[in-house]
Amino acid sequence: MGKKIGCLSDTHGYLDSRLVSFLSECDEIWHAGDIGSNLIAEDLARIAPLKAVSGNIDDHEVRNTYPIHQRFTIEGLDVWITHIGGYPGNYNQAVKPLIFKSPPSLFVCGHSHILKVMNDRKLGLLHINPGAAGRSGIHKVQTAVRFMIEDGKTIDLEVIELQRQR
Repeated sequence: MGKKIGCLSDTHGYLDSRLVSFLSECDEIWHAGDIGSNLIAEDLARIAPLKAVSGNIDDHEVRNTYPIHQRFTIEGLDVWITHIGGYPGNYNQAVKPLIFKSPPSLFVCGHSHILKVMNDRKLGLLHINPGAAGRSGIHKVQTAVRFMIEDGKTIDLEVIELQRQR
Protein backbone atom coordinates (compact mmCIF):
# COMPACT_ATOMS: atom_id res chain seq x y z
CA MET A 1 0.00 0.00 0.00
CA GLY A 2 2.85 2.42 0.75
CA LYS A 3 3.06 5.81 2.41
CA LYS A 4 2.41 9.23 0.92
CA ILE A 5 4.99 11.75 2.09
CA GLY A 6 4.79 15.54 1.99
CA CYS A 7 8.23 17.12 2.05
CA LEU A 8 9.14 20.76 2.60
CA SER A 9 11.93 22.93 3.91
CA ASP A 10 12.78 26.49 4.81
CA THR A 11 9.41 27.66 6.08
CA HIS A 12 11.25 30.27 8.20
CA GLY A 13 8.30 30.66 10.56
CA TYR A 14 5.61 30.83 7.87
CA LEU A 15 3.20 28.08 6.80
CA ASP A 16 1.31 29.08 3.68
CA SER A 17 -2.36 28.08 3.93
CA ARG A 18 -2.19 26.94 0.30
CA LEU A 19 0.19 24.15 1.35
CA VAL A 20 -2.22 22.71 3.89
CA SER A 21 -4.46 20.96 1.32
CA PHE A 22 -1.38 19.68 -0.56
CA LEU A 23 -0.06 18.16 2.68
CA SER A 24 -3.43 16.98 4.04
CA GLU A 25 -3.40 13.93 1.74
CA CYS A 26 -0.09 12.74 3.24
CA ASP A 27 0.57 9.95 5.73
CA GLU A 28 3.66 11.80 7.00
CA ILE A 29 5.24 15.23 6.60
CA TRP A 30 9.01 15.67 6.51
CA HIS A 31 10.58 19.07 7.14
CA ALA A 32 14.22 19.49 6.12
CA GLY A 33 15.08 22.35 8.47
CA ASP A 34 14.82 26.09 8.97
CA ILE A 35 11.39 25.54 10.45
CA GLY A 36 11.44 28.94 12.12
CA SER A 37 9.49 28.04 15.26
CA ASN A 38 7.98 25.10 17.09
CA LEU A 39 4.55 26.63 16.36
CA ILE A 40 5.03 25.86 12.65
CA ALA A 41 6.10 22.31 13.52
CA GLU A 42 2.99 21.92 15.68
CA ASP A 43 0.79 23.19 12.83
CA LEU A 44 2.37 20.64 10.48
CA ALA A 45 1.99 17.83 13.03
CA ARG A 46 -1.75 18.57 13.21
CA ILE A 47 -1.97 17.78 9.48
CA ALA A 48 0.01 14.50 9.63
CA PRO A 49 2.77 12.94 11.76
CA LEU A 50 5.92 15.06 11.42
CA LYS A 51 9.57 14.09 11.06
CA ALA A 52 11.81 17.16 11.07
CA VAL A 53 15.36 18.38 11.50
CA SER A 54 16.59 21.73 12.74
CA GLY A 55 18.34 24.18 10.46
CA ASN A 56 20.84 26.99 10.76
CA ILE A 57 18.24 29.72 11.44
CA ASP A 58 16.33 27.72 14.04
CA ASP A 59 16.40 28.89 17.65
CA HIS A 60 17.31 26.81 20.70
CA GLU A 61 13.70 25.65 21.18
CA VAL A 62 13.56 24.12 17.70
CA ARG A 63 17.10 22.73 18.07
CA ASN A 64 16.14 21.14 21.39
CA THR A 65 13.10 19.53 19.77
CA TYR A 66 14.51 18.40 16.41
CA PRO A 67 17.93 16.90 15.69
CA ILE A 68 20.34 18.01 12.97
CA HIS A 69 20.01 14.61 11.24
CA GLN A 70 17.30 11.98 11.05
CA ARG A 71 18.06 8.58 9.58
CA PHE A 72 15.35 5.94 9.48
CA THR A 73 13.75 3.22 7.36
CA ILE A 74 10.21 3.50 6.06
CA GLU A 75 8.48 1.00 3.77
CA GLY A 76 11.88 -0.63 3.17
CA LEU A 77 13.54 2.68 2.15
CA ASP A 78 16.64 3.99 3.99
CA VAL A 79 16.13 7.76 4.43
CA TRP A 80 18.47 10.48 5.69
CA ILE A 81 17.11 14.00 6.30
CA THR A 82 19.35 16.94 7.20
CA HIS A 83 19.25 20.66 6.54
CA ILE A 84 22.64 21.47 5.02
CA GLY A 85 23.54 18.46 2.90
CA GLY A 86 24.65 19.73 -0.48
CA TYR A 87 23.86 17.68 -3.57
CA PRO A 88 25.40 14.99 -5.78
CA GLY A 89 28.90 16.00 -6.74
CA ASN A 90 28.99 18.69 -4.04
CA TYR A 91 27.97 17.23 -0.69
CA ASN A 92 28.54 19.29 2.45
CA GLN A 93 31.75 18.43 4.33
CA ALA A 94 29.72 17.52 7.43
CA VAL A 95 27.86 14.70 5.63
CA LYS A 96 30.45 13.67 3.05
CA PRO A 97 32.30 10.98 5.06
CA LEU A 98 29.14 9.13 6.12
CA ILE A 99 27.23 9.52 2.87
CA PHE A 100 30.13 7.88 1.01
CA LYS A 101 30.61 5.19 3.67
CA SER A 102 26.92 4.37 4.10
CA PRO A 103 24.71 6.05 1.51
CA PRO A 104 20.96 6.10 2.14
CA SER A 105 18.48 5.28 -0.62
CA LEU A 106 16.91 8.73 -0.24
CA PHE A 107 18.79 11.84 0.88
CA VAL A 108 16.63 14.88 1.73
CA CYS A 109 18.01 18.30 2.56
CA GLY A 110 17.07 21.98 2.34
CA HIS A 111 19.01 25.20 2.90
CA SER A 112 19.61 26.32 -0.71
CA HIS A 113 15.97 27.36 -1.34
CA ILE A 114 16.41 25.67 -4.74
CA LEU A 115 14.12 22.78 -5.66
CA LYS A 116 16.25 19.85 -6.87
CA VAL A 117 15.38 16.23 -7.45
CA MET A 118 18.25 14.22 -8.88
CA ASN A 119 19.80 10.78 -8.88
CA ASP A 120 23.29 10.26 -7.58
CA ARG A 121 24.29 7.36 -9.80
CA LYS A 122 27.69 7.06 -8.09
CA LEU A 123 26.12 6.44 -4.67
CA GLY A 124 22.86 4.89 -5.91
CA LEU A 125 20.61 7.33 -4.11
CA LEU A 126 17.84 9.80 -4.87
CA HIS A 127 18.50 13.36 -3.69
CA ILE A 128 15.54 15.66 -2.94
CA ASN A 129 15.71 19.29 -1.94
CA PRO A 130 12.09 20.52 -1.78
CA GLY A 131 13.15 24.16 -2.16
CA ALA A 132 11.66 26.78 0.14
CA ALA A 133 8.07 26.73 1.36
CA GLY A 134 8.27 30.02 3.27
CA ARG A 135 8.43 33.69 2.31
CA SER A 136 11.96 34.54 3.47
CA GLY A 137 14.90 34.18 1.12
CA ILE A 138 16.03 34.53 -2.46
CA HIS A 139 13.40 32.29 -4.06
CA LYS A 140 10.56 33.74 -6.15
CA VAL A 141 8.33 30.65 -5.98
CA GLN A 142 7.40 28.69 -2.83
CA THR A 143 7.79 24.96 -3.38
CA ALA A 144 7.20 21.59 -1.72
CA VAL A 145 7.08 18.00 -2.95
CA ARG A 146 4.87 15.00 -2.37
CA PHE A 147 5.65 11.39 -3.25
CA MET A 148 4.84 7.78 -2.48
CA ILE A 149 7.16 5.25 -0.91
CA GLU A 150 6.36 1.65 -1.80
CA ASP A 151 8.50 -1.47 -1.51
CA GLY A 152 11.68 0.51 -0.88
CA LYS A 153 11.14 2.84 -3.84
CA THR A 154 10.20 6.50 -4.23
CA ILE A 155 7.49 6.93 -6.88
CA ASP A 156 4.86 9.39 -8.13
CA LEU A 157 6.71 12.57 -7.15
CA GLU A 158 4.68 15.77 -7.43
CA VAL A 159 5.81 19.37 -7.04
CA ILE A 160 3.70 22.29 -5.90
CA GLU A 161 4.80 25.77 -6.92
CA LEU A 162 3.09 28.76 -5.36
CA GLN A 163 3.54 32.40 -6.27
CA ARG A 164 5.40 33.80 -3.31
CA GLN A 165 3.29 35.60 -0.73
CA ARG A 166 4.65 38.83 0.75
